[in-house]
Amino acid sequence: MYMPGQEQQLSKEEIKAGELEAQQTIKMVVASSVLLYLSPFAIDLVKNLF
Repeated sequence: MYMPGQEQQLSKEEIKAGELEAQQTIKMVVASSVLLYLSPFAIDLVKNLF
């Protein structure tokens, strides 16, 4: 239950782990977005080759 003034303090290791996880998530979202954007062009290219 939330009680003001009793927030849990995170250690430096926990903060660093959270930052690394956030960076990895952002990289995966960007890479997925690029792949989704380029996928129609790749499909058209493959269709034209065969």
